[in-house]
Amino acid sequence: MKCLLIDDEPKALEILRRYVERVHFLELAGTFRDPVKALGFLAENSIDLVFIDVNMPGMSGIQFLNALHTRPLIIFTTAYSEYAVRSYDYDAVDYLLKPIEFERFMRAVNKALEQHLQREKLEQGRHMNGTVQGDESGDYIVVKSGTDYHKLQMDEILYIEAAGNYAFFVTQKANVMSLSSMKELGSLLPPGRFYRVHKSYIVNFRHVSKIEKDQIEVLGKLIPIGEVYRDAFLKAIQLRSKPGP
Repeated sequence: MKCLLIDDEPKALEILRRYVERVHFLELAGTFRDPVKALGFLAENSIDLVFIDVNMPGMSGIQFLNALHTRPLIIFTTAYSEYAVRSYDYDAVDYLLKPIEFERFMRAVNKALEQHLQREKLEQGRHMNGTVQGDESGDYIVVKSGTDYHKLQMDEILYIEAAGNYAFFVTQKANVMSLSSMKELGSLLPPGRFYRVHKSYIVNFRHVSKIEKDQIEVLGKLIPIGEVYRDAFLKAIQLRSKPGP
């Protein structure tokens, strides 16, 4: 989800920025201390989620929302608890009271992700056909995310993580979310290069740096090996390591 941070306090912006960087499904599109400038940015850019302080000089968070033609998901942030009830009149995802702890932040963004996925379902329908298409050469895969199509080179994909009916294609450059099942992806990805190691993970063997009994490492990311998939995965790895005739 592309998100925007709006707060007139630099320290508050910095805390939120650090939190966003720790969450793999959030992409920071910009930070603003002036809500008027943020309005201009939103007029030209598509944003999924906005964190906004309620009480700001010049324009309050409520006034900001009233000025929007199309509203993204909203999470209010403020030091004043009395604004909480009013915030829900604007269908806010959540209301974070400063100082904001990371655990509380995560509860809010997980709620936002759930609502975002529901929006995607309504837009795309409940059919998964056509959301991911493989290339006959096996060099790349075309992934539909919302109304956009992303051409991902096979070698650039680090791993794929499931989230309900959705899948996150994780690369070193970006994360792409698509309405796709792991079973569907298993039939599209080249065998011998990608391995299902868990009900929620498919890994690109090229980027695997370490294999342990219960987990593997992909560029610093520790990924669990599910008991159901362990034997088949380890057997496939042993066959890879055997010298040819």
